[in-house]
Amino acid sequence: MKILNLSAYFLPERVSCTDLDLSVLQGFANAGFTTKVLTPVPGRGVDEETRKQYQNAPDELRDGGKTIVHRFRLMKEGKNPLFRALRYLLSNLRQYRLGKKETETDLIFANSTPPTQGFLSAKLKKKLCKKTGREVKFLYELQDVFPDSLVNAGLAKEGGLLWKIGLKIEDYTYRRADQIIVISEGFKKNLLTKGVPEEKITVISNWADTASVAPVEKEENRLYDEFDLPRDKFLAVYAGNFGETQGVEIILETAEILSDKPIFFVLFGGGAKYEKICKEAEALSNVRVLPLLPKERISEVYSLGDVGFITCKKGVGKAGLPSKVWNILACNTPIVASFDIESDLADTLRAAGCGQIVEPENPQALASALLLAMEKNEKPTCSTREFVKATVSKEICVGKYVDTVRKTACSGKKAID
Repeated sequence: MKILNLSAYFLPERVSCTDLDLSVLQGFANAGFTTKVLTPVPGRGVDEETRKQYQNAPDELRDGGKTIVHRFRLMKEGKNPLFRALRYLLSNLRQYRLGKKETETDLIFANSTPPTQGFLSAKLKKKLCKKTGREVKFLYELQDVFPDSLVNAGLAKEGGLLWKIGLKIEDYTYRRADQIIVISEGFKKNLLTKGVPEEKITVISNWADTASVAPVEKEENRLYDEFDLPRDKFLAVYAGNFGETQGVEIILETAEILSDKPIFFVLFGGGAKYEKICKEAEALSNVRVLPLLPKERISEVYSLGDVGFITCKKGVGKAGLPSKVWNILACNTPIVASFDIESDLADTLRAAGCGQIVEPENPQALASALLLAMEKNEKPTCSTREFVKATVSKEICVGKYVDTVRKTACSGKKAID
């Protein structure tokens, strides 16, 4: 089987789904599929020397030659939202021009970053079907529900022009995809309310790689000495993006409330609000803000805390389940979440029996939850790690991706045109 993968980012770029994408491609290769990836020359979080290196490089062969990465030239990504949107559009146009030459393609595979990837894939599917005279399938991986995600991020208003355009793109994509992978039951419910047939939706969670993410005992955790962190205090740890939707400011507000308690807050982060959070934290003696560490140190980071934080702004948590949840639980660390009460995260914590969830944007409630966790101060048993291994291990989830590709490719049912 020949798969065409349209991707906005690829190594050496690091985005939230990098490791997931690489695992899926490796799973495809192990199943005997050949995948060609069409992606821009690295333009996010890389220096000019790296860009030049890839601009002049031939196609990269990975996974024993079963994954072929073709990179095309494109300007570097900037921080301005309008410039980024223009870059996405130019990338899509380039992918379409290259993709319509791939006449041996059996299935197009794309995810929702950016949301126009789905629209592009649907158009390319139609073009290849007409050009080859056979049915080319389209499998869509939904990591963000669009345009809901724009509203949650404050980039659009419900009922506004951008929101209406987003709905049109969303409807066009869903109707023409042969199968849609969603990462949670909440996503599935969202799509069902929008008229997507249930048989067209497959739920496959993001996962933790339990082979590389595991508990690290306190006496063996190098982070204490490396960053001079107190071993005699109850540590509450956050690791992730400091963006608009995460609402990390609530942790600083909570730290101020608990300034007279033996609780110490450690925040590993990056993103648009990193400098702002660093500056605000300077006034708090019980907070340390540090840059994100390489993924190879995930086990140390999530084992460091007596609890791990998950935070979001109101309404954001209903749109998905943060993948970091599985890494935290894989390290046998309890979770304290400032998150929407009606959400996939709440259901997960109940199923795992490990953690507390309080309404978002309520620092007093978050402080109370932390005090309760400190009072118990009980690390969960290995059952939470076993829960992860039994439900969302990489092997299980990648296997579901492979099965979904086979099912989609063999399906005789056509998508609505």
